[in-house]
Amino acid sequence: MADKQDLNAPPGARALLLDTASAIMRDGDVIDISLSELSLRSGLNSALVKYYFGNKAGLLKALLDRDWEAIVTSVDALVAKDGWAPEAKLRRHILKVVDTFYEVPYLNRLTMRVIRESDDTEARRIADCYLSPMYRAYESLIGDGVAAGVFRPTDPQLFYFTVTGAADRFFSARLVLKHCFDQDTLTETLRDRYREHTLDIIMAGILAR
Repeated sequence: MADKQDLNAPPGARALLLDTASAIMRDGDVIDISLSELSLRSGLNSALVKYYFGNKAGLLKALLDRDWEAIVTSVDALVAKDGWAPEAKLRRHILKVVDTFYEVPYLNRLTMRVIRESDDTEARRIADCYLSPMYRAYESLIGDGVAAGVFRPTDPQLFYFTVTGAADRFFSARLVLKHCFDQDTLTETLRDRYREHTLDIIMAGILAR
């Protein structure tokens, strides 16, 4: 295999490939990339995909790892914060979920694709490293709120699907926006409107009455 000097790889080439793959999927509302477009948009030799990731499937797995690691780190830090009321933590989290899907709208679809195309060991790794920690975070966030009397008892597993589904469905619905509402661009204004809408709807459902 050629080394990265032979392939004229500049410093940061691996990160640039991941950033470019992410941008391609976000801009095109897809969960796949062509190596030729990746090369054109990044300005890098497509052979670097093989050098860094083995193949395109390896690139997609690396992108999934990168995106999920940032999410889990952020959620763990929120759960561990001292001095924040349970309601404030959950509100902050819901807003962050919408922001995340605005930045990486392909996340849930890519996760399902990679799990589907992986063997059992790799699928279990993804679940253990990224999906299970999210469920445990919801157990903690909701449990603290119920104990404090501010949340009504709520199944954390179902709540996870509610929050994730609300964000994923909206930011993967560009064709619906285009054909029903004559809008096919995910603007910051639209994101902000949806943040407040989602926050209001979900918090109204979990707050103790």
